[in-house]
Amino acid sequence: MTGVPAVPGIITAEQVIQTARSIAAIQDAEGGVPWPEGHVDAWNHVECLMAMTVAGLRVEARRGYDWLVRHQRPDGSWPMKLVGGEPTEPNGESNHAAYVAVGVWHDLLVTGDEGFARAMWPTVAKALDFVVGLQTTRGEIAWERDAGGEPAAYALLTGSSSIYQGLRSGVLLAERLGDPQPDWELAADQLGHVLSAHPEAFADKSRFSMDWYYPILGGAVRGPEASRRFDLEWDTFVVPGLGVRCVSDQPWVTGAESCELALALDAAGDRERALAVFADMQHLRHEDGSYWTGWQFANEKHFPHERSGYTAAAVILAADALAEATPGSGIFREAGRVQVRITGECGCERARA
Repeated sequence: MTGVPAVPGIITAEQVIQTARSIAAIQDAEGGVPWPEGHVDAWNHVECLMAMTVAGLRVEARRGYDWLVRHQRPDGSWPMKLVGGEPTEPNGESNHAAYVAVGVWHDLLVTGDEGFARAMWPTVAKALDFVVGLQTTRGEIAWERDAGGEPAAYALLTGSSSIYQGLRSGVLLAERLGDPQPDWELAADQLGHVLSAHPEAFADKSRFSMDWYYPILGGAVRGPEASRRFDLEWDTFVVPGLGVRCVSDQPWVTGAESCELALALDAAGDRERALAVFADMQHLRHEDGSYWTGWQFANEKHFPHERSGYTAAAVILAADALAEATPGSGIFREAGRVQVRITGECGCERARA
């Protein structure tokens, strides 16, 4: 498993490199990878760094990790939005902080550079301590802490699902570096139980496709329950030949969600549908290798009228998972391969693989 990913009949290695270069082209002078409207957030920034790492753009990716180190706050978080290195929305999101652990673990898997992982370890440790500090007694994790230090009154299913993968990645990284973190492991166990057994713990965002597939993508749900979950909303969100809706009530498919669904399907062992969804979204590819964010299929127009780095990044990560080209290609599959037995407040015991 080496080299740049290619998925026969869908995307070539040369096209993957071109797509990675489209991400590098929007990276700012400080190393941040912004949204089309100009702000940087830590989660999408990390996703772009992972994609550039897969495609061999290591210098650009490392500049992005330096950006994270410079902009991390003393409490371990990052501002929700930064423009030109300055916070424009100061609240700190828990899922933004957690995803840094996924990125650093992924870098270690792909590059084998343990020295870099050790250099990033203090950043990861502060970030995950910030995350665990937002966990409730039941196990869900509040989605943000405001500028005054107050946690949000509710948790988000998509965010907490991503946090689950972040905590698991942090635990694996901690073990590799010889600094075990049992508190993170316990937090992940509790969170995984709530994600799989207590949907009432989260704010209702069910119109968003991410709430449908993210518990599988993040690793908390696997096996027959994953299959049941896919089938439950498949016809609601999947538009054959085009990709995946962002929200259930709009005629709008988006590239990032389509690729993430492909990753979730692959992680659950449904390769056939993963390949189909990944192929269907390729109509969003631009001639320069970047990707349009979405397509409004009733009006037959790109919407919003933009090409986004995070969409390009999702394409590259999905290609790697399907091609198994790099040692990091299984990072989403492996997110659910942790056997735990826990007893929640409801008194029920569950086993997960």
